[in-house]
Amino acid sequence: MNDELDRILDAAQDWLARDLDFALATVVGVRGSTYRGLAARQLVGADGQSVGTVSGGCLDQDLQREAAEVIRLDRPRVVEFDLTADDEAVWGWGIGCNGATRLVVEPPSSVARLVEQVRRTPRPFVLVHHLEGDRLGERTVVRPGEEGPYAEIAEQAINEGWHRVTEAAGEQVMVEVVGAPRRLVVCGAGHDAAPVVRFGAELGYEVWVVDDRRPFLSEQRFPEAAQLVQVRPAELSRAVDLSPATSVVIMTHNYLRDLDYLDQCLGRRLAYIGVLGPGERLERLLSDLAERGRHPDDHDRAVLHGPAGLDIGAEGPVEIAWSIMSEILAVRRGKQGGFLRNRKGPAGLRGYDPTTSRATGELST
Repeated sequence: MNDELDRILDAAQDWLARDLDFALATVVGVRGSTYRGLAARQLVGADGQSVGTVSGGCLDQDLQREAAEVIRLDRPRVVEFDLTADDEAVWGWGIGCNGATRLVVEPPSSVARLVEQVRRTPRPFVLVHHLEGDRLGERTVVRPGEEGPYAEIAEQAINEGWHRVTEAAGEQVMVEVVGAPRRLVVCGAGHDAAPVVRFGAELGYEVWVVDDRRPFLSEQRFPEAAQLVQVRPAELSRAVDLSPATSVVIMTHNYLRDLDYLDQCLGRRLAYIGVLGPGERLERLLSDLAERGRHPDDHDRAVLHGPAGLDIGAEGPVEIAWSIMSEILAVRRGKQGGFLRNRKGPAGLRGYDPTTSRATGELST
């Protein structure tokens, strides 16, 4: 998402240089189903221009009015748009978000300070957005290893790759990670790794492909990969930084390679570990690792998934890749997967069992 931040700031610099009137809206809180998440931004010009988005378009008219007031007063303000009970208005826009979005809307003077902070600070770093009182619209920059009242929460955010709203130093703040993309490490450069790499990159992951076979590692095969790493499986942690923001998919289709890759992943508090193959195969891998004296801890067991992927009946490399990436998203966001209708749909549909019927009306086997 930092590409979006840079695009917004490039436009803001241009508008500042042209002395245009505008405001910047930043999402600092969400509740329910919303179109955008924390740290999404939208520049709103007094002349109706817009760059970026904080909604699917359903907030633009009201946001224009709020921006005009912020420009007039030259002072940031907090605005909340609550669509949780406004079904007709929401669906009239064709959005169906039906959630609440909290924004900080700030004038050009405040945006100019943001541009300076982001441009002058080496990445990665954290922006701590102050959301209360006289400090509304201010931001504190925290770099890895720095001390101070926000050091602990900033380090945790960078390690886990999450934006969050939290209490720190006695105030409510939003912690935004800049320049520390979540990493996806794909262990195994077979043909079925290609869609995993592609979909991971599309979702904003920095994707590393790792294999000990040089001919398999080529830009032609993996054009979306950020790094191609040739290394023996038992030396994975030497060649790749396995930080807590890292997700790993082990898919070499070779038992001994998978054994060494999994060995390297245990005990590192990774965000996700997925292993292709039947559950019995993973059970055997864990048994063999136990003979080495290597045992998964509670965190490993929470993030270790094998067979990797959500149970969607995936067949073939592309569907399996979608299944795996969906599972990684679910784990990252603390969700179980499954049908949204079983939690949010009409009550009369929640008991329906989709396994009893296909689109053709035939009974499934």
